[in-house]
Amino acid sequence: MQDNENSDSANDVQAPVNVVSAETNAVQLMDVAKAHGLTVTAEQAVQLAQYCSLLWDWNSRLNLTRHTDWEMFVTRDLLDTQKLAEHIPQGAKILDVGSGGGVPGIPLAILRPDLAVSLCESIGKKSLALKDIVANMQLKVPVHADRAEVVLKKHRFQFITARAVASISKLIGWFNPVWSAAGQLLLIKGPRWIEERDEAMAEGLLKRQTVDQLSSWATPGRDGQSVLLRIARK
Repeated sequence: MQDNENSDSANDVQAPVNVVSAETNAVQLMDVAKAHGLTVTAEQAVQLAQYCSLLWDWNSRLNLTRHTDWEMFVTRDLLDTQKLAEHIPQGAKILDVGSGGGVPGIPLAILRPDLAVSLCESIGKKSLALKDIVANMQLKVPVHADRAEVVLKKHRFQFITARAVASISKLIGWFNPVWSAAGQLLLIKGPRWIEERDEAMAEGLLKRQTVDQLSSWATPGRDGQSVLLRIARK
């Protein structure tokens, strides 16, 4: 944002991903996803497994993710991304802010190829890793190596997505000057979101915005609910 192992397949996948074939990786990912009630196509599984392989290789040099086995990837990254994907209309233009290792932006582009997804990562080393991952996967996903406020002065998007980037107050503060180019914010948050919303209200930051909970879900191995929030102009 540890998990109990919920299937025989999950027990077999702790070895580094690059020591087995791409096909085996995809099958293992699908098995773990199925064990948690998530569905991916064979083509999506191949792409997601390739993404994990590239991400985990970069992770040995940069701190990009703590989710370095199939169980953690599926129950954290894939689950969150699928919940997000359910609330984005066909063909929307998305900017994923603070992409870090690429979640949710890259999995979202794989699960929803109809979307125009761009990544935004202001930390230079991380943006270089993202560009390398996207290039190796031959994904049409631009990577902006800049702050979101700068990107939004040049480009317009229907939705801004963010997970584990900043508090609601900070995000609204960042995007208020460029809100006309940002559309709506879709935020994946943990149980503390209500406290963050109340803090933003107390600071007078929600006079012109609404905060709506679109979805909530339990994350295996964790207490409390994750939520998808939409922040939009009134």
